[in-house]
Amino acid sequence: MARSIPDLLRERVRETPDAEALRYRTATAWTSLTWAEVGEHVRRRALGFRELGVRDEARVAIMATTSADWILTDLAVLAAGGVTTTIYPSSTPEVVAHIVRDSESVLVVADPELAGKVDAKVVTPDWEPDEVDGDYDAMVDELTPDRLATLIYTSGTTGTPKGVELTHDNWLYTAEAIRELGVLTPDELHFLWLPMSHAFGKVLQVGMLATGVPTAVDGDVDRIAANLLELRPTVVAAAPRIFEKIHQRVVASMREAGGVKAKLFDWALVVAEHPEWTVRRRIADKLVFSKLRDRVGGRIKYFVSGSAPLSRPVGEFFDRAGITILEGYGLTESSAASFVNRPGANKLGTVGEPLPGTEVRIADDGEVLIGGRGIMRGYRGLPEETAATLRDGWLHTGDIGELDEAGRLRITDRKKELIKTSGGKYVAPQAVEGLVKAGSPYIGNVLVHGDGRNYCVALVTIDADLAPAGLDAEAEVGRAVEAANRKLARHETIKKFAVLPEDFSVDDGTLTASLKMRRKEIESRYQDVLDGLYS
Repeated sequence: MARSIPDLLRERVRETPDAEALRYRTATAWTSLTWAEVGEHVRRRALGFRELGVRDEARVAIMATTSADWILTDLAVLAAGGVTTTIYPSSTPEVVAHIVRDSESVLVVADPELAGKVDAKVVTPDWEPDEVDGDYDAMVDELTPDRLATLIYTSGTTGTPKGVELTHDNWLYTAEAIRELGVLTPDELHFLWLPMSHAFGKVLQVGMLATGVPTAVDGDVDRIAANLLELRPTVVAAAPRIFEKIHQRVVASMREAGGVKAKLFDWALVVAEHPEWTVRRRIADKLVFSKLRDRVGGRIKYFVSGSAPLSRPVGEFFDRAGITILEGYGLTESSAASFVNRPGANKLGTVGEPLPGTEVRIADDGEVLIGGRGIMRGYRGLPEETAATLRDGWLHTGDIGELDEAGRLRITDRKKELIKTSGGKYVAPQAVEGLVKAGSPYIGNVLVHGDGRNYCVALVTIDADLAPAGLDAEAEVGRAVEAANRKLARHETIKKFAVLPEDFSVDDGTLTASLKMRRKEIESRYQDVLDGLYS
């Protein structure tokens, strides 16, 4: 059994040296590396990093877009005995400086256009030494499961990023669990675009090593749709916002088409709700849903959704179209993968059963507690915060949830994000936001506000890429809010809303790199607007 991530790579190279490992896009075409070629690239880079002084858990920061080189560099840093510190490419210079300083990184690997953010020695992701000398296998043999492997600084919706310490054994656990689940196999084609700075991307990387699944890698978010058509992958993981975008584009195009097309689309959605209508379902599938499957390459066995809650209406839409989204759940502090729905046993509205070896408890106040080998060593340099989060061997997630009769977890909200109105009523904002977004294909983001207030209001943005020219945004959002309110208890309803002039984004600091809203930042930035909704 592998004792470290580089040891896991060695096992993969020995087992399937000539099989396709990584596929990446050049200026003109896609090209591939076999596992043997991956092993050789990692060997050369690891020996080069050792010559640069990387050893004994020295930290090397990577600040680059997701690519095959990101993966090769990460594996090489670990093989040299170092620790990878991940930094989102979109991070501000201040955040970069904090992470490099806090992690005590001795070297930074950065895309050329990002090097200016760094006051440290920098090499590019494709760096490889001209000549190398040393015993690679001896370096890998030195590594033990308890060694620190990764420092991932939580992007966080509030506060200063904290460095989550994850060991080789943390990642080996997730690799073994993924292999046991059988969700990735050498017969699939896996498309990876997620930020490798995020734990979701990292867990897929170790899953690749454990299972040998060939993986096409391209972190260009603007090319996701084109890559799905070119690659025709069978397995893709994504944040819920991607599925919302696909859903919104389809609904928007049908609305704009109008006439027979729009009526046929609406009819197909109704038919899909009735499994007993077999003939009509076959017709609806051929005329409507097969075309949607073609939009995502035509070969998807399943998508995997994580990093934020998947809206129930969006999940139901894809399910009716014959596209399975397996929702999962985990934290950076639990090595990303703790729960996932299984193929053939998918239940919408849940994040599935625990991964093999993961333990779960629901505390008296509803908080989800997780135990097992995937739990972090702690927060770097923050013993008090570590002690508050890791208590009696359990990771306190901060999420509220419940287990169903089959042991599947349903997350109902964030413990710290529940709204308590001045009337003492609790509101789960994410559920309300999901209903509003489902009411219009042109809505970008929705933030429900009302903590300590006597009613709830919302800040709403419009997706400029989807909205037609001349859209009456106030009327459009008004209809979506009305539709949502009809499904809500009185204290949950949105009494007033404001349509903001521009959407939230990673670049302006209102979204995290995993596309979650930074609630406190948004509420602070639009405090006057919110106050106006209560005047």
